[in-house]
Amino acid sequence: MENAMKKPPYQYDEPIWKIWKHKRYIVAILSFIGFMNIYALRTNLSIAIVDMTSVKNTVLPNGTIISEKEFNWDSTIQGYVLSSFFYGYILTQFLGGWLATKCGGARLFGFGIAATSIFTLISPLIAKTNVYLFIVFRILEGAFEGVTYPSTQELWSHWAPPAEKSRLVSFAGSGAYFGAVVAMPVCSLLATNLNWEAIFYVFGTLGLVWYLVWAIVVRDTPTKDSNISEKELTFITESIKLVKSDVNVKIPWVKILTSKCFLATTICMSCETWGFYTMLTFLPQVMKSLLGFDLNEAGFLSAVPYLLTSLSMQLSGYLSDFILAKGYMNTTNVRKLFVILGFICQGSFILIAGYWVTPVGIPLCLIVGVGLGGTAVGAVMINFLDIAPKFASVMFGIANTVGTVPGIVSPIITGYIVTDSTNIMQWRIVFYIASGLYFFGVMVSFFFMSGVKQPWAEGDENTANGDKKI
Repeated sequence: MENAMKKPPYQYDEPIWKIWKHKRYIVAILSFIGFMNIYALRTNLSIAIVDMTSVKNTVLPNGTIISEKEFNWDSTIQGYVLSSFFYGYILTQFLGGWLATKCGGARLFGFGIAATSIFTLISPLIAKTNVYLFIVFRILEGAFEGVTYPSTQELWSHWAPPAEKSRLVSFAGSGAYFGAVVAMPVCSLLATNLNWEAIFYVFGTLGLVWYLVWAIVVRDTPTKDSNISEKELTFITESIKLVKSDVNVKIPWVKILTSKCFLATTICMSCETWGFYTMLTFLPQVMKSLLGFDLNEAGFLSAVPYLLTSLSMQLSGYLSDFILAKGYMNTTNVRKLFVILGFICQGSFILIAGYWVTPVGIPLCLIVGVGLGGTAVGAVMINFLDIAPKFASVMFGIANTVGTVPGIVSPIITGYIVTDSTNIMQWRIVFYIASGLYFFGVMVSFFFMSGVKQPWAEGDENTANGDKKI
């Protein structure tokens, strides 16, 4: 029978306000900002494309007013442009998980964001050149960003003590949603007061600045960090109780791919990402075209759900660690609790939004529904570290490869369904699909998710000089 989390034998009692003595918290804060950059770089086009394809009036010297679009892309082309990022993103998930075990999670995380930032800076020039070339560049951006998420699983397998795992991983990952919160209104302001090109220049530059700080401060493991205190180093390494050797353990591919709990978490991730990417990509259009908000209002309202997502993700991480430390529930039930809570909230409120079509109804439903979904996101992200911490980056890479399919398919399908962005009947179909997948995820998580470390989690026992328990 699964036991609740045991009290760790090693304690680290430095006051929390002495942040410079908590290197793992510094890693978490910089990871949070890194994830902010990831989603700002990913979502900026969702706002920019509204301005890029809007009808604008140009006054000629003779006083004639010409109404035209800078980019005359129909809804189908826009769907391909918006989804193209994920064509590259899906290709490097598995590669990112594998590379992280070879070259280090911190190094790969930073490289992925830096490369994506460079491509973002070049994007305006490419978009003006040719739409198909722009799609190719978005694919390349996605490919470089694809290695980032799996690499953090490898990073936290070295940096997160079990008693703090939920809160550290949830806090760092919640930066992605906070990035959406910042990006949407800032992108709207930049597009309104400057132009859509400024969106790419500003966020591309911020990504490179972050990379410089990350490269200087963060190392792949605590043992490679010359600035960590001996006391904290002992606390982390003895809590995790893993010693890395020079020879890697053999990855049990067949056992991973046939594991019911791994497949369940992968399915839950896919259910979550379908609804998330649908809302992330099309929420500004819903606010602007269906409800009549201007671009600034649409940007701000579209950002609010992700602020709540970030907060609910952090809160669920702290609550998870608290419940486990007190022994109120075991790890399996804690993960199931927060996944089911998040999925029910999202599925229910998105469904209601299709019928409460008012300037108050839709924003309120999406704010509450999408916002509380952060509890599910955090539980899913942590679960790979529960069932097999050594292979968490590889498993996450596989799962996120599958979970990225909605990022490709959802915008395209939505583009075909919603031919008139002012037609609520068409948007309802989009909401039905997302809601149905959330409730399917509830069933899968209830019956098949697990928080128990699996028998194959140590790899091939016959591998010489493999990872050994202390």
